[in-house]
Amino acid sequence: MLSTKRRTLAATVIAVLLAFTIGLALTIGAHAQTTPAPTLTPAEQAAADAKAKAAEVAAAEVAAAAAVINSGDTAWMLASVALVLMMTIPGLALFYGGMVRKMNVLATVMQSFAITCLVTVLWVIYGYSLAFTCYGGTCTGEGVNPMNNWIGGVSRLMMNVGLNTVNTDLAPTIPESVYSCFQLTFGIITCALIVGSVADRMKFSALMLFIAGWFTFVYVPIAHWVWGNGWLASYGVLDFAGGTVVHINSGIAGLVGALVLGKRKGYAAHGGETFTPHNLVLTMIGASLLWVGWFGFNAGSATAANGRAGMAMLVTQLATATAALSWMSVEWMVKGKPSVLGIVSGAVVGLVAITPASGFVAPGGALVIGVVGGVLCFFACTSLKNRMGYDDSLDTFGVHCIGGMVGAILTGVFAVGAFSATSDTPGGSPGLMEGNAHQVIIQCVGVLTTLVWSGGISFILYKIVDVIVGLRVDAEIEREGLDLGLHGEAVH
Repeated sequence: MLSTKRRTLAATVIAVLLAFTIGLALTIGAHAQTTPAPTLTPAEQAAADAKAKAAEVAAAEVAAAAAVINSGDTAWMLASVALVLMMTIPGLALFYGGMVRKMNVLATVMQSFAITCLVTVLWVIYGYSLAFTCYGGTCTGEGVNPMNNWIGGVSRLMMNVGLNTVNTDLAPTIPESVYSCFQLTFGIITCALIVGSVADRMKFSALMLFIAGWFTFVYVPIAHWVWGNGWLASYGVLDFAGGTVVHINSGIAGLVGALVLGKRKGYAAHGGETFTPHNLVLTMIGASLLWVGWFGFNAGSATAANGRAGMAMLVTQLATATAALSWMSVEWMVKGKPSVLGIVSGAVVGLVAITPASGFVAPGGALVIGVVGGVLCFFACTSLKNRMGYDDSLDTFGVHCIGGMVGAILTGVFAVGAFSATSDTPGGSPGLMEGNAHQVIIQCVGVLTTLVWSGGISFILYKIVDVIVGLRVDAEIEREGLDLGLHGEAVH
């Protein structure tokens, strides 16, 4: 009875929030269309004329912005949006779906799809504005509000942009609508990655409530700190495409979830039930889609069709292939046989590890990142996991958090200053190999900050959701499968 009441409450809360949001938007739109124009006094008319003149000036500024929008950059970023969205649906959905047992495959792919929908709505309402605008309206110079170190502003609530509006600080040559969609796809996949740690045992209602809170209080602030001119960006943390923001962030949240939820029924690090993937062909297809989509993820983070995007694409391909071979080789030596699951897991590790470094390192650095990432993550997903006894179902922590840490720290070692040089900073951001050992320390600060903030807030959110609706499915549903128990469907 209590479980039924909790599910009903969760559904009611979600429905009320969606209804409120839609109703508010419709009310604002209707008010704007039906409110009659008031009769103005001469003074008010003069003020209105001045406002109209200001609007003309603003229109001229918009026209000037349109003149600097680059069609080549815009075309590349439109393609990148599609590539990165493909990484979650269907890429990650298939990758995870193939690794779970058959009775849970629909529940697993459903989670990725539903998270895509939920994060999209939250992003447009407030996520983009809080992450990628500046508190007080000023991002640089003496007029920056200290609060901008921690959170963005509200100027883009409900994506209040025009056709030719640009984010002059972060992506000056493409429409802001395109830039927002690009960053949205990062928020989507970051939230969806967490699913891998809690697969096979978390309630769908609990997951949706947790993701809504985690997106708001973890993803948005960290994205602002690193990419939105926040304090980590000012401190000098290098993260080209999401080592801290995406991978360490989601990986530690997944581990905390696995610990709070507890192990799956029958799971034991040694001698427990074997949870065999039901369809590794799906996992292989999903990994391949992730690989292709990652070119939009990393090369797209240049926000331009230029040489830096090309180098990011090259090192992404190289590190991915290297890490896949590294994982396969180590597995072959340790277990006697190379596996399909092993080589595709190694490929994903390479994609993860090169992500923060992709716009900063040359091919030589990418080779080292691939080798180190493949080897360390293999042992993290096998020896470390078994020794510690946690049930990270699909190895989100072992692949994404550990891989993200490897990549983030080694970015501080292999960063090439010339790749990030600008007119304001002609020396760029060199790493240890170019004599800047302090960059490694800066990278470690970024890693530790993400681990502490994401891990701590995630724990609090899991506990809150557990009180509201309960985190874990009933034992009977877990035994019989989440597909039937939660969604009333099954794969035949």
